[in-house]
Amino acid sequence: MTTGSPNMRSFAKDRTVADHKLTRDTLRRILQFARPYKAKLAVFVGLIALEAAAGAVTPLLFKHLIDDGITAGNTRVVLVIAAIVAVLAIVSAGLSVADRWVSSQVGEGLILDLRTEVFDHVQRMPLAFFSRAKTGALVQRLNGDVLGAQQAFTSTLQNVVSNSLTIVFVLAAMLSMSWQLTLLSLVLLPAFVLPARWFGKKIAAITRESYALNADAAQIMNERFNVAGAHLVKIFGDPERESTNYAAQVGRVRDIGVTRALYSTWFRVGLTTLASVAVAIVYGLGGVMAIRGELTVGVVVALTAYLARLYGPLTAMSNVQVDVMTALVSFERVLEVLDLEPTVTEKPDAIDLRVEKATHGATVELDAVGFRYPGADEVSLASLESVATLRNEPIEDTLRDVSFTVPAGHMVALVGHSGAGKTTISQLVTRMYDPTRGAVRIAGADLRDVTHESLRATVGVVSQEAHLFHDTIAENLRYARPEATDADIERALEQAHIAQLVATLPDGIHTVVGDRGYRLSGGERQRLAIARMLLKAPDVVILDEATAHLDSGSEAAVQAALDEALSGRTSIVIAHRLSTIRQADAIVVLDHGRVIDQGTHTELLARGGVYAELYRTQFASTEGAEPATVAA
Repeated sequence: MTTGSPNMRSFAKDRTVADHKLTRDTLRRILQFARPYKAKLAVFVGLIALEAAAGAVTPLLFKHLIDDGITAGNTRVVLVIAAIVAVLAIVSAGLSVADRWVSSQVGEGLILDLRTEVFDHVQRMPLAFFSRAKTGALVQRLNGDVLGAQQAFTSTLQNVVSNSLTIVFVLAAMLSMSWQLTLLSLVLLPAFVLPARWFGKKIAAITRESYALNADAAQIMNERFNVAGAHLVKIFGDPERESTNYAAQVGRVRDIGVTRALYSTWFRVGLTTLASVAVAIVYGLGGVMAIRGELTVGVVVALTAYLARLYGPLTAMSNVQVDVMTALVSFERVLEVLDLEPTVTEKPDAIDLRVEKATHGATVELDAVGFRYPGADEVSLASLESVATLRNEPIEDTLRDVSFTVPAGHMVALVGHSGAGKTTISQLVTRMYDPTRGAVRIAGADLRDVTHESLRATVGVVSQEAHLFHDTIAENLRYARPEATDADIERALEQAHIAQLVATLPDGIHTVVGDRGYRLSGGERQRLAIARMLLKAPDVVILDEATAHLDSGSEAAVQAALDEALSGRTSIVIAHRLSTIRQADAIVVLDHGRVIDQGTHTELLARGGVYAELYRTQFASTEGAEPATVAA
């Protein structure tokens, strides 16, 4: 739905935003974004001023054309002034194109700067940030608010400068010709401004509601049209009920669209009618004064021409605070995201983990590690969660004084009941989070002291949810190693025991896997995830319940790929298969965030305790039968 003219769109904005207060520091930071464009902004303002001046001169030329040319019977004056008017029209058109070109340079540059800065910043945020924020709200910051922010230095600046200068030039010209008719024109101004503000409140209110309803309708489509949502609807949903609910939602959008169209029409018709009445009054009084000899005919014509150039800018300027604050508040919302500090950062003097690994080997060590997940105020914003305020409930430690070592080339299995802290350990080793106490080291280097890039190159993960992008198999694997050739990809697929299956696909490695990889089975996605990890060739591998949800046939295929993946690598396996756990060089038993036992499978069974209980309840009944998945 559209709102019509720029003035109409201006009045459709939320007027309550005008009461918002911006701090001086926020305004200073907003101006910092404009600093690289200050020369272009100066040219932009200059072009707007010239364009406003050229527009204000034209009615004066009409006055002289009538009084000094037509009335006086001077053909030469008529032709010269007509030529000047034509040249001014061409110059105004050129100025309009030029200021649009400069404003687009500034506007698009600001959009690029803001989007890249927000995107880069969000990428550095911890995993907890993404688990709390609504994706739609985050995307809105990157798109809608960034576009609104750049308008502060383009359309809003243009409107404010152009309208202000036009009003000054027009009033000066009108006063120089007839102060009486000029004052009359200003007396009529409330007839334009007051109805406009009343209509503006109505239009802004229904515009807000239409945005909310459209967002709800979009949310329905997003949830129903992704693969998982569509699957759920087909199993449990009722197509008629879904259609009825959606129709009711968009039906309300239709009703609001009709109402807004009527308000907009009344607004436009009302202003046009008032302008016609004002012109008639000026023509009437001016005509009488011209007959009496108090004014010339040219002055009357010029004054009526100026009216059209006066009421539009004056009406728009009555809403200028809303326009300016709307743009600045969008800037503030962007800055709000940029001000949210990442909890995991790279030190300026960070070292390359690959250099340390070459000297000390890929040993993984947890030294007296304690950890609690960050609170809401540390990683999130209320506006991104669509709540009034963030709830900061007390958070207990997830890990308490955890210490163990995985020697280079060895395998350690982590077992324990659900919530024992196994997955948390994997997230610390990949540095999704930093420990609250103690240290996590690889090759003797504290992960807080190494570069992110070298850590990503060193550690690979295969989780129970193998996420794939809506792209080809080749590009999904190349995400781990962009420079990989097709031959490298084929080799990784062979190692992951899925090359034969990929070869049967219509486009081979160039087959598109669909949204989240749902065109493939769970086992196939899992083996592609293993192939992606093998292509990356990390020295440390973490398996986080990589076969937890697979059937026995898929599990056997994935396990064969995992055996290849773990060969010769330092590995941490979280509650995998019985055979894998029994093959582990050591087993670490966790309970309520503490290490309560360590040892081999035989040693832990002999000692009894939590591991022996897990074995009896989850392993023993399946020993000798098909490989069992250890429940976490």
